[in-house]
Amino acid sequence: MKFRKILYLLIMIGFIYGGYRYINYKNSTTYKLKDVGYSNEEIKIIDEKLDNSKVDHLLQSEYNNKVAQMINAKYFIEDKLEAYLNYQKENSEHSTDDVISIVNAGADKDFYTDVKKADTSKGYLILVNKFYELDKNFTFDDIVPISLQHAYSGRSIRKEVLDKFIDMWQDAQKLDLSLIVSSGYRDYNLQESLYTDYSNIYGQEEADTFSARPGYSEHQTGLALDIAAYGSSIDDFEKTKEYEWLKDNAHHYGFILRYPINKTHITGYDFEPWHYRYVGKEVAKEIYELDITFDEYYELFIK
Repeated sequence: MKFRKILYLLIMIGFIYGGYRYINYKNSTTYKLKDVGYSNEEIKIIDEKLDNSKVDHLLQSEYNNKVAQMINAKYFIEDKLEAYLNYQKENSEHSTDDVISIVNAGADKDFYTDVKKADTSKGYLILVNKFYELDKNFTFDDIVPISLQHAYSGRSIRKEVLDKFIDMWQDAQKLDLSLIVSSGYRDYNLQESLYTDYSNIYGQEEADTFSARPGYSEHQTGLALDIAAYGSSIDDFEKTKEYEWLKDNAHHYGFILRYPINKTHITGYDFEPWHYRYVGKEVAKEIYELDITFDEYYELFIK
């Protein structure tokens, strides 16, 4: 009789404990995520890499089969998860990596909206693009002319940029490559004139794909160079041996290819094989090795 009572007591304890565990499981994140539709593998990724507030957002939303891919993406930023999901929902034609890149660079908004003043205190790492603008009268005080040996007539640039370009030019010469600066520093008024002309000829929408609006041009910083092969049109630069050398070696001198191919959705500009931007050797090397745009690098590591 005593044994039966003990057995009954143990059964009751087991029943109560099992019920307690079941209730806890039903209240657990794992159960709730499964209820939304996430697999065990996806739940493991979510549990490992998201804090509770971000998990709560997933629990209040429909199942999304891109979530685990986003979380595992190289440049995933946890605080931007909701922005990634919102942008991906409205732009399903973009890959997960593209969504991450676009949102990280702030390009999930329409260009020339939500504009901020460019942070001129960043020096050689200042970002000027379709979301960061310069004042009309802004200029650095170390703009110097470029000699006719290195540029077409009337070009100028910041002193350090010129020094590094000359280093690059000299090394290119040793390989029988001939570089020349087609365009350097442009003040606000010159950019306004160019942009107006392009808009009148091509229409504003088309002009925006290859020309910056006044105040939004990197050329106003004195840190950007349009580089051509001597004796060739800048439009043919991509076909030259100078371009092939420059795209793989410019970072050794502190320059980056500013508007790479297939990055229009981030930069807002068509591929410009001639447009190089000075950021210093260390950052240029990092951007080259990471294979990202300066827009992305700025938001990830500088801002």
